[in-house]
Amino acid sequence: MRYVILRHETAQGVHFDFMLEAEGALKTWSFAETPRQGVAVECHSLPDHRLAYLDYEGPISGGRGSVTCWDRGVYTVERRNEAEWNVTLAGDRLRGIATFIRSASDERRWRFLLS
Repeated sequence: MRYVILRHETAQGVHFDFMLEAEGALKTWSFAETPRQGVAVECHSLPDHRLAYLDYEGPISGGRGSVTCWDRGVYTVERRNEAEWNVTLAGDRLRGIATFIRSASDERRWRFLLS
């Protein structure tokens, strides 16, 4: 399966959209900072996105800014359930075991760690 991390520039600032191809869509999380090895980063889930974003760079309709690819590659699922995703990333920038863990108090809040 493929993944992409898009640098999303908006009028409110810059964030990163981490997208994993799954079930005919892109499971997506928004990061306020760049994901990096060995550093836990807070993120939040977004609605699924269209697969077209795997290869898209440019303006987003409705004046929602623009996106450029920050990283892309493939991943394999090690474990997945509603509260946790463990995947092995093999990308241009990121490589290793990535873990997404959902907050017990807020289903949109997640923590990400790449080891």
